[in-house]
Amino acid sequence: MERVRDVRLLPKAHLHLHFTGSMRPGTLLELADKYGVHLPDALRGGEPPKLRATDERGWFRFQRLYDMARSCLRRPEDIQRLVRETAEEDVADGSRWLEIQVDPTSYAPRLGGLIPALEIILDAVESAERATGLPIRVLVAANRMKHPLDARTLARLAVRYRDRGVVGFGLSNDERRGFARDFDRAFAIARDGGLAAAPHGGELAGPGSVRDCLDDLRAHRVGHGVRAAEDPRLLARLAEAQVTCEVCPASNVALGVYDKPEDVPLRTLWDAGVPMALGADDPLLFGSRLAAQYELAREHHGFTDVELAELARQSLRGSLAPGPVRTELLAGVDAWLAS
Repeated sequence: MERVRDVRLLPKAHLHLHFTGSMRPGTLLELADKYGVHLPDALRGGEPPKLRATDERGWFRFQRLYDMARSCLRRPEDIQRLVRETAEEDVADGSRWLEIQVDPTSYAPRLGGLIPALEIILDAVESAERATGLPIRVLVAANRMKHPLDARTLARLAVRYRDRGVVGFGLSNDERRGFARDFDRAFAIARDGGLAAAPHGGELAGPGSVRDCLDDLRAHRVGHGVRAAEDPRLLARLAEAQVTCEVCPASNVALGVYDKPEDVPLRTLWDAGVPMALGADDPLLFGSRLAAQYELAREHHGFTDVELAELARQSLRGSLAPGPVRTELLAGVDAWLAS
């Protein structure tokens, strides 16, 4: 019988984590009380809210809860606290490289504008790095519910702050709305500026949305990507190009993309040779963080420690960490397996 090792000690990269969604539930309650924000029971109950975002009404409810939580982040010290606590949680779960995704336009009204908001976020990232020792980088994400011109503005801003830790450009929100190709110019700006493309696709929308990410946005990674499992040709393409899918199993179940943890097609992607980086997505709303995704793979999909170690390697290879950092962390995975 194989020895079962502690997945919290397995060095890994966390590549799919949203900014407000990374908040501790207790922190949200404290900030809401501080600012007099009335939270619905779904955010006050201490349990993940019941969500099913596969229909328009369900997605609207998810977005409303997320926006309400974000409204509690009003001052630079709130941003500092969120990032520091997020880093602490990630370190406890074995994350050794974190890439956090944020749309600064969502925070700009309360933080003095778009540029000040991004600078406050980047200051908080640098402070959390110093406090915890966890290397943290930022992906600036456009919102596909907004005009593509807004995305171009964000892409230029992201490039401008490349030397402050911005490493990629994303596209989030409901994949069923609009077309990826509407944002191709924004992604070209980001790519020409040296940023990696990491748009969402293949979560609420089917395999066609993953193909759009590849064809129209030249994705380096795909956020989620699990619906590619429905198209063997697409799986083969992802495997051949070694495009990493940022798979978030607990999120997929919480949002109703799949009914049960065992329905998430981890094995299908694995068997096809598609690299994966397991991620927590929005722990505030889905109730589990990074290590729990590896436990889910172990418990519901029968991943052995050897396979979990390879998943961790895939997350590191798919990261935007510098070569020497990646080499050191990969050696740490080998050490975990040999322990």
